[in-house]
Amino acid sequence: MDVTSIANLATNMAQERTDQELGVAILKKALDIQASSAMALINALPPTPPSLPPNLGQNVNTTA
Repeated sequence: MDVTSIANLATNMAQERTDQELGVAILKKALDIQASSAMALINALPPTPPSLPPNLGQNVNTTA
């Protein structure tokens, strides 16, 4: 290998790493947006009516 091909290889590897870091940063931002959207939906749910027992609706029967 000559010096030019080694330099090109190093440049390509650095660019690939930068691309991967950018992809990870975008993924983290997307996950943060989804988490905040989910919290907004949860907070938008109406409160449990006071006439119901506090344990009502806390469990789901998953046997069928």
